[in-house]
Amino acid sequence: MAAKGKTTKRKQSKSKRKANSTGVNLQLVKALSHELRVEILGILNERVASPNELANELEEGLSQVSYHVKVLKDYECIVLVKTVPRRGAVEHYYRATSSAFLTDRDWHELPESVRPGLSADLLELILGDAVRALEEGTFDAREDRHMSRTPLLLDDEGWSEVLKSSAENLKNIIRAQKKAATRMAKSGEKGFNASVAMLAFELPEAPSQRSKVSKGKSKAKVKGKAKAKAKSKAKGKARR
Repeated sequence: MAAKGKTTKRKQSKSKRKANSTGVNLQLVKALSHELRVEILGILNERVASPNELANELEEGLSQVSYHVKVLKDYECIVLVKTVPRRGAVEHYYRATSSAFLTDRDWHELPESVRPGLSADLLELILGDAVRALEEGTFDAREDRHMSRTPLLLDDEGWSEVLKSSAENLKNIIRAQKKAATRMAKSGEKGFNASVAMLAFELPEAPSQRSKVSKGKSKAKVKGKAKAKAKSKAKGKARR
């Protein structure tokens, strides 16, 4: 369900009150109901950018990107951080707000048709970060970096405990980010980019029935699929 550009302040404040009373961020849920807005918000979570830069990176029309940037701003998912004069015009630069993420309750409110696309986009971002870090040599640059995979056998109660623990970890991570930003603002330290990804999902049954493939072949197969997907996506955008 795409948000209308002429959303009034009165409607927005009503949505905000409803979000406060139910615990569901309805504005964010609506904002993420369009694939292009998900991509834009993903970029603005990582860095500051203008609609013109976003349009070039995403290979989309400037007017279309500008419209969706406005929708994200109306839903308070992004904020204007600076303006720069450009040849008689003014270029606006935005970044994502600290609250621009979905809670479990927000996710529950999303249409079922939207969820697989959001999951795929997020996984693509996670894998893209990891591959880029491996290629640039930063993935293992720090001896204290963390990476783990923990297959589990759970009942419903155990699954609830895992989700609760994951939610608490996310809160702690966001808290650490805010504290780091405060310290760096005072000290002038530049800091460094990092990524923390948490996944909790149900696995298909009988993993032992997977075909046995050597690690080298498995890596090549995954890499080949990723390249094929990227090419297909690029061709699809070119036809638009």
